Amino acid sequence: MKKLLLVSTITVLLLTSVVTTPKAQAANIAQSICEYVAADDKKRMRSYLKTNKLKIRSIFKGIQCNGKNLLVFASVKGSVKTGSLLIKKLPKKTVTANLAFLQSGSQPLIDAANKRVSS
Repeated sequence: MKKLLLVSTITVLLLTSVVTTPKAQAANIAQSICEYVAADDKKRMRSYLKTNKLKIRSIFKGIQCNGKNLLVFASVKGSVKTGSLLIKKLPKKTVTANLAFLQSGSQPLIDAANKRVSS
């Protein structure tokens, strides 16, 4: 009886820790990506994405930095390197949808987005 109780307790603890871990990890990933965009650190962002086996296209809709999507956030912060990377990796449809929001940001990003949309 004690063995059954011990095994069931361990199982419950393991399942509980597995279920709660991804939420914390997702928050850490979002925070790290936002920090890299704000610092305009393209190299570290690419390395972080590669280490975690993530693609910009797959995470773009799920991450918001200060209530803005990654592309608009990069434009507001003036992050030309990371913003250009985002523009290159995102589908034209997504860039087109965000083109109006980019108009108040960095001119090099506006030029890169216009070039991506028109090509």
